[in-house]
Amino acid sequence: MATLASVRDGLVGWVARRSATRWIMGKIGSRALSLLPDRALLPLKRNGVEPVEELTRMSESGAVHRVPVPFGVRVWLVTGEAEAKKVLSDTAAFSNDYTRLGEAVGQLEQSPGGLGFADPPDHTRLRRLLTPEFTMRRLSRLVPRIDEIVTERLNAMEAAPGPVDLVKEFALPIPSLTICELLGVPYDDRDRFQRLAAARFDVLGGAGQALGAISESLEYMREIVERERRSPGDGLIGMIIREHGDAVDDAELAGLADGVLTGGFDTTASMLALGAYVLLRDDAARASMRDDDAAVGPLVEELLRHLTVVQVAFPRFARHALTVGDQRIEEGDAVVVSLTAANREVAAGFDHTRTSSSHLAFGYGAHRCVGAQLGRLELRAAYPALLRRFPDLRLTEDQPVFRGASIVHGVDRLMVRTR
Repeated sequence: MATLASVRDGLVGWVARRSATRWIMGKIGSRALSLLPDRALLPLKRNGVEPVEELTRMSESGAVHRVPVPFGVRVWLVTGEAEAKKVLSDTAAFSNDYTRLGEAVGQLEQSPGGLGFADPPDHTRLRRLLTPEFTMRRLSRLVPRIDEIVTERLNAMEAAPGPVDLVKEFALPIPSLTICELLGVPYDDRDRFQRLAAARFDVLGGAGQALGAISESLEYMREIVERERRSPGDGLIGMIIREHGDAVDDAELAGLADGVLTGGFDTTASMLALGAYVLLRDDAARASMRDDDAAVGPLVEELLRHLTVVQVAFPRFARHALTVGDQRIEEGDAVVVSLTAANREVAAGFDHTRTSSSHLAFGYGAHRCVGAQLGRLELRAAYPALLRRFPDLRLTEDQPVFRGASIVHGVDRLMVRTR
């Protein structure tokens, strides 16, 4: 039976602490990925926007699967929807505590903190600090600025003389600038902020660049927190300081702010680009998004479910032996949930007329994405505006550049013509 120590030691170099982002890819690097058998990489692969056939066949054969990995560690992949909800919601049976990765913590100059790898009661306390700031009532103050950001990007696209890279000109800037507004990042710091946001997710830059970007980002967030302590602004950091004071220290608040960057930048950018790709290939869905205000919300939910850009949830570690599906999970085993597979069990194909918002694109249970409503606001604003501004928008003959094996699925280049 695997012990927690063996899990900790075995996962170092395979699982990093930012499994909701491409940062994990930068940390372990392409050479480390080559050491893993193909079966272990199935949850990270796509065929365009579709799951690879091998993952689909695996899902059809059962809900819980032993994944062969090196390092002498037992890892399970959950693909069934009901089993996924069980694992994601049971904090008594499963731990998210990243310190179980042991030596991995020492590879950064400081711990990033945040919610993703914290267990109750710490997770509960920290989440309570953030949750009020992510209600629709609080977020409504950002709606005019989100609309301005979207319009600015559309103006830039219209001014371009030829084909436009939708990723570079539209999908990436919108969430980056929105998060600047949310956190209260000073205008003069925006270039630095966006550089750090992009560098931490740069697969080609490798482990050193990603780790350096994370350390620099945390240091930068600490500077912002210290500045806000002296004079709290109207952004999220300032609001938390005004309402909670010393109940949250600078390191915790910097970690929370860094988590907002991690969870809300690459994920929303990927959704914007991939969602546009799907809409441009489906005339009926495109017309609904463009012409029917009532269809926008449900269609965004269907895109979220169908695309599931965050392909796997944070790894869980079994606190004790238990059964999930028809498999026996031992204490210390690592359990990874394929959100892609679970969401495709809800419905296999894309249907723009679906009205159900039931999906796992934002996770489930205590660790469900706290920024889900912010992501929805951006998507609901950006998709219709894009299609209304450019009624003749179309893909060029250039092939999209999809990511290969990635925690956050996306497209790195998507060329379009606006006229």
